[in-house]
Amino acid sequence: MNDIKIAIASDHGGFTLKGEIYNHLKEKNYIVKDLGTYSLESCDYPIYAKKLCKAILDGEFEKGILVCGTGVGMAICANRFKGIRAANVSDTYSAKMSREHNNSNVLTLGERVLGKGLALEIVDVWLRSEFAQDRHLKRISMIDE
Repeated sequence: MNDIKIAIASDHGGFTLKGEIYNHLKEKNYIVKDLGTYSLESCDYPIYAKKLCKAILDGEFEKGILVCGTGVGMAICANRFKGIRAANVSDTYSAKMSREHNNSNVLTLGERVLGKGLALEIVDVWLRSEFAQDRHLKRISMIDE
């Protein structure tokens, strides 16, 4: 079992991809919790971004994945929270670098931008990449000041 606790959430625009990612993570034995939305009914993405970010900041989860139509709205909302470093990613290299250089703790994805296969690859790369603390720790500290 992978002991990383992961929260996942979406709005209606990311609902289908969120389900695919959730199932993928469960198959890989991650501890994952779906924080909503639970249907394709139109809803407001900030509600779910805030819910996920607060759960991470409260220590309930280590990482989070947010999905909407493009991933942009979720990233903008998530990055309003001090201590959250959300990266909107559309390729595996950026996923890796967002962890290694920026210590991202939230990944945002766009269902209308990515296919399922690439999205799952991005998630896998993001989760297995580690923060390279050396010169990057100082920069992360500067963000949080």
